Amino acid sequence: MKRSLIIISTIMMLFTGFWSSAQKNAITRVEPLNWWVGMANPNLQIMVYGPNIAACNVSINYPGVELKHTLKTGNPNYLFLDVVIAPSAQPGQMPIRFTSGKKTVATRLYDLLPRQEGSAMRQGFSSSDAIYLIMPDRFANGNPANDNMPGMIEQMNRKEPYGRHGGDLKGISDHLDYIRDLGMTAIWINPVQENNMPQSSYHGYAITDFYRIDARLGTNDDFKQLVDAARQKGIKVIMDMVFNHCGTGHWWMNDLPAADWINQWNGFTRSNYRLSTVSDPHVSQHDLAVATRGWFDNSMPDLNLQNPLLANYMIQNSIWWVEYAGLQGIRQDTYPYPDKEAMREWNLRVRREYPNFNIVGESWISSPSKLAYWQKDFPNRDGYNSELPSIFDFPLMEAMRRAFNEKETWDDGLVRLYDILADDHLYPNPDNLVTFAENHDIGRMMYFLKNDVRKFKMAMAFLATTRGTPQLYYGSEILMTGNGFDGHSFLREDFPGGWPGDTLNAFTPKGRNHKQNEAWDYMAKVFNYRKGNPVLHKGKLTHFIPADEVYVYFRTLGHQAVMVILNNAEEDAKTIDTSRFVEILKDFKTGKDVISGKAVSDLKTIRVPAKSATIIELMP
Repeated sequence: MKRSLIIISTIMMLFTGFWSSAQKNAITRVEPLNWWVGMANPNLQIMVYGPNIAACNVSINYPGVELKHTLKTGNPNYLFLDVVIAPSAQPGQMPIRFTSGKKTVATRLYDLLPRQEGSAMRQGFSSSDAIYLIMPDRFANGNPANDNMPGMIEQMNRKEPYGRHGGDLKGISDHLDYIRDLGMTAIWINPVQENNMPQSSYHGYAITDFYRIDARLGTNDDFKQLVDAARQKGIKVIMDMVFNHCGTGHWWMNDLPAADWINQWNGFTRSNYRLSTVSDPHVSQHDLAVATRGWFDNSMPDLNLQNPLLANYMIQNSIWWVEYAGLQGIRQDTYPYPDKEAMREWNLRVRREYPNFNIVGESWISSPSKLAYWQKDFPNRDGYNSELPSIFDFPLMEAMRRAFNEKETWDDGLVRLYDILADDHLYPNPDNLVTFAENHDIGRMMYFLKNDVRKFKMAMAFLATTRGTPQLYYGSEILMTGNGFDGHSFLREDFPGGWPGDTLNAFTPKGRNHKQNEAWDYMAKVFNYRKGNPVLHKGKLTHFIPADEVYVYFRTLGHQAVMVILNNAEEDAKTIDTSRFVEILKDFKTGKDVISGKAVSDLKTIRVPAKSATIIELMP
């Protein structure tokens, strides 16, 4: 009898273990990973993935939560659950039960969390900020232990220009003081989600798991801790997101939720990259389709946001990261390429949850008349409103490349800056454009300026004092150079001193040469001055047509004003007769030179050295 009981008990234990394992294997993924009670939008769509899971019935028994619909896609391994979370729902673990007949196939406990206090009203980035762009793999290696991680295909190889170099989130956290001391108040980090690709995975734009930080950069918790640490130092974090494509190594590529989950062609079809097709009233449907549904690369499947389940998945993913990590901004990659109606809905839903949030979209368009199409509230002829608050000012970037190099003529030189800013009548909110001289995709400013530090300082002075939100690229401050036409690796080199054993540490003055310290000190002076001056954040811009190689403009706010003089002459200092600027200067008698700190006692004439910028804080 005793022996029989032992046998029965053993069989039951084995069966229980098997059934527990079967339950676990029945569901491979549930996304979003969790959600929050008290969201402005009570609707949540949960994607469930597991072998033949669509054959199951689903039930949820949790106070304040209703399962409205169970959606199937034609792939038996997916279910989408439409859930409504009432305001009365409390945090806890919500059981989701999957049954077949009378048998329970699996039960998943789904976390409903409380929202962070004040999370809905957090302030996004604005023109009061200065943004520092970081490519994490190339900035600093704070934790060598995660250089090579189990399950990651590509291993670290710092000698390979397009390989993994080992920079990580800890490296950024370790240098937040450096970023703050430079005068930066926000950081935009190139994508940090998993890129488990066989090669060139360092840049982050071929995402293979939208809910997981790449293990070679850190963990989800590490990312959240970075955001928290940055906030404590007065630095906002802007997350780079990608809705247009994923990586071929994404887990769903082996078993797509639906046939139209990605844009598929008879053969590989690359985008023609002609963004004018989206706003062109005369466009052919063929050209528009190739532009928006063609792939960026054969390793980057083009996501079809016309599929409402995928669009909802991506929208919820972005909201999940904002809430989970406490983000204060999003940079959206390749903004005009995905379905524009889905992108419009995304903007509306993010701002419904976070009314003071800000999003900037990458619309790589050189003409203001076409770029303006993409900013919220532009009166487009086709009736489309993108609802996108901010866009990158590519036209101004291209003007800056040329203006400081050229000799002054009717069309060349500083008048390029004047003319681009004169097009601000096109933008619904020009102050909410992000201005920049360089980023991770284009040649370094020092390359275009022929390594002339004088021109570089003029460009930085202009960037810090004109309208919009300025963005710098890591390494600008130490005069890193590189020709983007020769390949992206030249634009994405390691920051000296970010790796143990580096012979130079440019994070410190001792590790920089004389010219680098000259540039660093100049930028820190200008951007720290900007940091504390609302007149440069939201003051009215008044500029005067460039004359005699000199461009003069003012920022005014109430009784405050800043005067900026750019002298583009190669060799000649200029003595400026200021009578032309009386409409502004009539209210001011003296000033202070922001860079030197010296008093300016006479505003009637001002002397400006060749190839330089003078910034004067005006005083009544």
